[in-house]
Amino acid sequence: MRPFTEAIHKAFQESIRVKTEILHHPELMATIEEVVDLMVNTFQEGHRVYFCGNGGSAADAQHLAAELSGRFYIDRRPLPAEALHCNTSYLTAVANDYSYEEVYARLLRAMAQPGDVLWALSTSGNSRNVIRAIEVAQQIPVRVIGFTGRSGGAMKHMCDYLINVPSDDTPRIQEAHMLIGHTICQLTEQVLFGYDA
Repeated sequence: MRPFTEAIHKAFQESIRVKTEILHHPELMATIEEVVDLMVNTFQEGHRVYFCGNGGSAADAQHLAAELSGRFYIDRRPLPAEALHCNTSYLTAVANDYSYEEVYARLLRAMAQPGDVLWALSTSGNSRNVIRAIEVAQQIPVRVIGFTGRSGGAMKHMCDYLINVPSDDTPRIQEAHMLIGHTICQLTEQVLFGYDA
């Protein structure tokens, strides 16, 4: 059996490095705080939050939506949050009848209302179906939180709030997205339901 110790250490160290860089990045930390305020206000005003992404980012979108609509730390009322890719009949029909680029945009057009929020996750910032969703969100208007990698890609100038993790490595970006997403969900729950973790 091959020794993987060095590779394991390298992966862990790089993940820690990326998260440490975020921790010492004042603009990113300020944006995370602003997003918590946005989330709290959105739910207090009776609006909804939608999530979209592809591949691992779709898994992250579904996970984070569940933290809000289910629970995070405490038993409390569910919050209206939904990942847009979970209906496979819809997804495959629209991809087949229109194009895959339209799968999120069309559903947002059907469901979203002014004052809602879209979390758009794309490590590259260039996923065409996520960009189309942002374009529709801007028309409604729905405020957009973008989760990307370092450059922000095409999403960089399209989002109301951009959390661009300082890495070009997809797994490290996604790991940071989940840490940031969990933190936002935790703080949103704490403010809305009045407890200290």
